[in-house]
Amino acid sequence: MANTTSAKKATRKIARRTAINKARRSRVRTFIRQVEEAIASGDQAAAAAALKAAQPELMRAATKGVVHANTASRKVSRLASRVKALSA
Repeated sequence: MANTTSAKKATRKIARRTAINKARRSRVRTFIRQVEEAIASGDQAAAAAALKAAQPELMRAATKGVVHANTASRKVSRLASRVKALSA
C-alpha cells in the first residue's frame, strides 16, 4: 500500500491510464474481429471496408503505446493480405 502522497497520486494516475489503455485495446480487438468476421463470411467489399476502419485504429493504438508499432503493422499487413486473397 502506498504511504507517501506522491505514491498515492502515482497509484491514481496508473489506475486512470490502465483504464484508458484497456479501453483502447478492447476497441482494437473489436475492429480486428469485425474484419475477421467479414473475411469469414466471404464478402470482399465488407472485409475491405472493415479493414479500412480497423487500420487507423490499430495505428492509433501503436502511437499511444498500447501495442508496439511493429505489432500493429504486422496485424494490418496480415489482415490486408487475407482481404486481398478473397478477390482471387
